[in-house]
Amino acid sequence: MVKAYSKATGSELPYQLADRRPGDVAVVYADPSFALQELGWKAELGLDEMCADSWRWISNNPDGFGPDDGSTAV
Repeated sequence: MVKAYSKATGSELPYQLADRRPGDVAVVYADPSFALQELGWKAELGLDEMCADSWRWISNNPDGFGPDDGSTAV
């Protein structure tokens, strides 16, 4: 993940490996076949593309979705 985001940002991102914190899960994994079975949805792109798209959105929207003015978007 760090390498994919480093590639997307064009910069080496500093990181440090450390022990898990209390409450952190030991392993995380996913099986996308459930989304295909239940929703008919299948991912077409990989991790590098996901990180590039995420970084593009963050770069183009430095304030996120905008100020929290209490209004509700519908």
